[in-house]
Amino acid sequence: MNPPRVYLDHAATTAVRPASLEAMTAELSLLGNASSLHGSGREARRRLEERREQVAEALAARPSEVVITSGGTEADNLAMLGLFRARRAADPARRRLVVAAIEHPAVLDVATTLGAREDALITWVQPDHEGIVTVEAFEAALAEGDGPRDVALAACMWVNNEVGTVQPIEQIVAVLREPAGGGGPIPLHVDAVQAVGKVPFDFGASGATTAAVSGHKLGGPTGVGLLLARRDAPLETVSLGGGQERGIRSGTLAGGLVAGLSVALCEAVAEQPTEAPRLAALRDAIITGARELVPDAIVTGAWSPGDVTRRSPANAHLLIPECEGDSLLFLLDAAGVECSTGSACHAGVPQPSDVVLAMGYTEAQARGALRLSLGHTSTESDVEAFLAALPQAVERARRAYRAGKAS
Repeated sequence: MNPPRVYLDHAATTAVRPASLEAMTAELSLLGNASSLHGSGREARRRLEERREQVAEALAARPSEVVITSGGTEADNLAMLGLFRARRAADPARRRLVVAAIEHPAVLDVATTLGAREDALITWVQPDHEGIVTVEAFEAALAEGDGPRDVALAACMWVNNEVGTVQPIEQIVAVLREPAGGGGPIPLHVDAVQAVGKVPFDFGASGATTAAVSGHKLGGPTGVGLLLARRDAPLETVSLGGGQERGIRSGTLAGGLVAGLSVALCEAVAEQPTEAPRLAALRDAIITGARELVPDAIVTGAWSPGDVTRRSPANAHLLIPECEGDSLLFLLDAAGVECSTGSACHAGVPQPSDVVLAMGYTEAQARGALRLSLGHTSTESDVEAFLAALPQAVERARRAYRAGKAS
């Protein structure tokens, strides 16, 4: 008989909430295209706009700032491409991107593609050893090149998807609003996929120009997300067609997915104040337990027990010396514990994490990465099962590592 599975990869995706599934099922039983003008279409539009209003209220945004997308990746792409092209068209001298070096591939790959295909210059902002991109680092990055006058946009994620560090978004916005050297305000795009529902999130107060949100990280369905975009955000249209969603993202909206997203997001945001300390206790139990069992394990990212301001309460990230993270992952998986080595978008790629390397760790250290991420279904028994399986998995992974070095 196979052992029960323990799921500790909620940063990749989390279980659909029952209320979200119920809302999706109810909406899928109804007929109507929200872009149609007849009765069924108008009724579909009414339901859609009610959900947009609910989501906007939960995120401290205006309904007109909520653009529905297929997920966080599309939202990141629409923002990065749209902001760069609009700002470059208005002023050809603005060809520089100032981007945190710890971004998700949905942001990093857009930046490098703009560099390769559209003559963009990229200034990477390095994190400190704790995985935090400081205000001072952003100020130094803005001063490079021709100073802030050549910057089209900046990008910095709210919570890092691998090591869970919370970035000082409001302080970074303050620097971008009045950059030393002049040139006027610089728009900031924020990947908030790992932030919403995990840490306090207020789009209005943040000052960010755009932000990306994903449904399936919150207990909603895959295939739906949000781009929060201020009404004055300089965005060139990237997605062409029927002109839906302010002309920013064309296409018939999937009403069932939107229904599931809205319910899950509102639940996650409402629960956040009570879920944060609960998840932080589980996170701390993972970290302290792992360090007792594997004394040379390294905790990456800003962390102190109980803290939920500098690190996501849902994230534990470790480096296990003399181990390949992939080997450790498969051994834990065989023991019934599911986790990851980093971003799910790069899962299975045998290379050290760019995020961990950017924090100053060696390639050998980075190869031993293990990410344990928590969600609304996580329990103490999940943590206990992981800790029970860890010592043998580490022992076997280290034997394989040393044998490979000796051969």
